[in-house]
Order: sequence, then structure tokens, then C-alpha cells
Amino acid sequence: MKPNLIFRKRKKLTTVLSLVLDGGKLDGVVLRRTNGAVQKLRSFSATLTLDPLTAAPELAGREIRNQLDAAGVRERDCVVGLPLKWVLTAQTELPPLPAADAASLLQLEAEKGFHTDAATLQIGDSRCALAGDKKLVLLGGIPKTHATALEQILLAAKLKPVSFALGISALQPPERRSGTRPDEAAVAPRAGSETGAPGGVLALVIGESNVGLQVTVGGGVAALRALEGAIETEGNRRTLHTEVVAREARVTLGQLPGELREQVKRIRIFGPRDLAQQLADELELRFEPMGLKVETVFAYAPDAFRVTLPPDTSLSPAFSLAANVLTQQAPAFEFLPPKPTLLEQFATKYASGRWRTTGAIAAGVAVLVLGLFLFQQFQLWRLRSQWSLIQVKVTELQTIQNQIQQFRPWEPGDYRSLAILRELSLAFPETGMVTAKVITTRDDGTVNCSGNARDNASLLEVQASLSKLPGVSGVHLESSRGNKPPIQFVFSFKFNGVAQ
Repeated sequence: MKPNLIFRKRKKLTTVLSLVLDGGKLDGVVLRRTNGAVQKLRSFSATLTLDPLTAAPELAGREIRNQLDAAGVRERDCVVGLPLKWVLTAQTELPPLPAADAASLLQLEAEKGFHTDAATLQIGDSRCALAGDKKLVLLGGIPKTHATALEQILLAAKLKPVSFALGISALQPPERRSGTRPDEAAVAPRAGSETGAPGGVLALVIGESNVGLQVTVGGGVAALRALEGAIETEGNRRTLHTEVVAREARVTLGQLPGELREQVKRIRIFGPRDLAQQLADELELRFEPMGLKVETVFAYAPDAFRVTLPPDTSLSPAFSLAANVLTQQAPAFEFLPPKPTLLEQFATKYASGRWRTTGAIAAGVAVLVLGLFLFQQFQLWRLRSQWSLIQVKVTELQTIQNQIQQFRPWEPGDYRSLAILRELSLAFPETGMVTAKVITTRDDGTVNCSGNARDNASLLEVQASLSKLPGVSGVHLESSRGNKPPIQFVFSFKFNGVAQ
């Protein structure tokens, strides 16, 4: 796993196209940098009829190309803001280690932390400073199939991707340990707020179909979520469920380590003015008594990105992503698959068919000739190499033993998560009347489960079944919303251990 702080080496761009996918909506902007200033050349917004993940790449690419042609966009280099719901996350703690050892440990943690094979994910990471030179690492990954499909679509649209990043992290990037962030945005002050205050930030971005949540603290991203169900769309009208956002924000903060949670001082809200104001009013009541200041963000500060911006620039993920590329700011997470080297391309091109057969024959002949010459010396080498062979084995065994001692503290000795999933699977009906969407566990054994039910009777039956299972206690229905299917619910229980 390559460190996420290393930005992709490429030529310095002066013009770039930024595209942001949000549900079925595509937002775009073309920026040019000249003499310390950024100029907006084009901007557009369109609704896509094809899903990039299910449609044929040629058709999806043609639809995007048609939208670009209609907007007069001719730029090929582009940065793409990925939907937050594509991202899977896992958290781990990283002790002080050399870079190579840290990368190996994060690879092991990725294999354990994601519910899918880590080899099928394009993974980046962000690191938050903890006491004792330790770090909290947030691993973020998107399926490689999604990245490959998107690359094929862009190729069909005659575009060249330079970065796959997240819009929410461009709007609210991690704070720099040295001080001011380059893209600190201007905010509309609310009662008693102090803009530009130091400390961690819980950012909320109101999108088309969900609300993005991100916690930046300690110089990195500590939490990243897409809050599904927070927005309902009926026709052209969107309804924001502010109580859902408030609850999930409180849960996310509660899952952070105490020393990071105490550093979060502000909640910043991005999005349409009416919905952002509605959400801010709700969060002020719930969080300002806890010492968190609530801010709504509608415009960039004049010195954002450390370049001169066009007057009356609208704040958007697309603009922030493009400006970051032009000002050489590395994204918090980079999901663009690395380009193969010339040697790798050559090996891939000639590793099949006639070239492979010819190469295999030539290699076989070379090995045979070399073997005939080496056989004469083998008897003399054998005696001299006895100790060398033993020495190598001893060194290898010692290295393995040292690695076992080093990594043993991070290898859990129980299977608590699997045991919890087993208990839930025994309680849920096989008919699919009740389904779970999100399951979270805490160190004290508390388990929260949210999902959908076809009717209240099935939901009550699941609670009753779960209460009868050994090792489970304190089953409690936290909330239930909806009078007709699907009924959205959240319940919790205490897991006391694996049943014998």
C-alpha cells in the first residue's frame, strides 16, 4: 500500500476539467490558472440517464461527451469527484514504525478491516495524529471494478483522468499541522460562532440523494460516511430529515477516540441555502450546548487556494477539486489506479501467444546450457555451502520470530464480530421480511442495528428471537419510522460473549 501523502507525479496543468457524480447528476467546471489567478472558463450541470456502473461504457461515455459538447467543453484532462457511497472505510491504529513496516501493517489491517477482499479495492489512507507518536488511520477503498468502469467511460468520452478524489474532502480538507489551510472557505456567521477557529471539523455536505459526513482532526480524516435515508425525493421536492443527520453525527463522534473527539470544535454545513439553514437550526439545538459551533458555508474566502479567484465564485465540490489540481494540493484520498510502467506494459503485451512460446524455448535452452557448466562445480560448492545454507535458515527463522513478536499485539484472539453476526443471523427470518443495513459495535459490547422491515409484527418477532439467544441481553428498539413498508428501524442490544 503506497502512502496516500504522495501525490501522483504528472506535468503541471494550467487548465483542467472537473466532473462530480452525485446520484444521477453530473456537475462540471473548467478552470484555467494564469499568473497567480484562477479563471472559470465553463460550468454546467446535467442529469444523466445512464448509470455508469451498469450501462455499457461506450454508451455512458457518449452521453457524457454529448453533455460536454453542448456546454462547449473541449478540455481533455479531468479530475473526477466520486460518489461518497462508493467508498468503504475501516479504521486502525498505527504505532511509530518505519515507512516500510507501516505500509505492511496497513496492508494487513486492510485485509482484516474490509468486509470484502482488499485485493479487489483501490485503497487510500488518511492519518490523524494521536498521543505518543501514534496515528489513527482511516482506510478508504472503492471497488476496482468501479474505477476500471469509470476509466473506460472517460476514455469513451475522450477524456484523460488525472485524479479520482472526493468532493467532500476538497470542500473541507484536513487541517495542516503548520497552520492555515489553503482552502479555508468563507462562512456565514451564526449566532456566537467564530469562523476560522482552530480544531477539528465535522463537515456535512447536502447532496442530491444523501448527506456526506466527514470528520477532519489531527491533520487527517478520521471518519467518512454517506448518510443514506437522510434525504427523500418526491418529484422535484427534496425533504431533509435533520433528526437522522443529527443522530448519525452524534454516533460518529461517539465512535472516535476520546482525544480526537475533544478536538472537534466546529460543525460546517455545505449545500443549498434553505436546506443548510434548516439543518443548522436543528444542529445548533443539539450540539452547541456540547461546545460545538455550527457554521453554514456558502462562499470561498478571497485567499482560498492561495490564488485569486473569479468574483462571485459559487462554492462547489467541482470548483474545489479543479482548484486543488491547479494549485498542486494533494487530495485526502486518491483512488485513481496507478499507471503501469513501460516495462509492465511490455510484459503484458508480449506475455502471450507466439512471443511467450519463443521466450520459453529460449529460456529453456539457456538454463540447460548453464546447467551443464554448473554441474562440474556442484560437488565442490556443496561442501562449502553447508554452513551457508544453515546460516540462511537461522536468519530467516529469527526474522520470522521477530515479526511474530512485533505484530502479535494487533492480532485479536477472539472472533467477536463474527459471533455477533451469527447471533443476528439466527434472529432474522430467512424470508427477508426484516433486513439489516448497518451494524455497529462498541468496545463495551453494545451493538446497534438499523435496517428495514416489511411489518411491525416481523420486527417484534426478530426482537423476541434475539432476546432468547444466549449471550444477548438488553434488546431495545431505539426508533421506528414509517407506517407502511418499508419500516425503518434502529434497535440495540448488549452482547455478553459467544454462547457455549
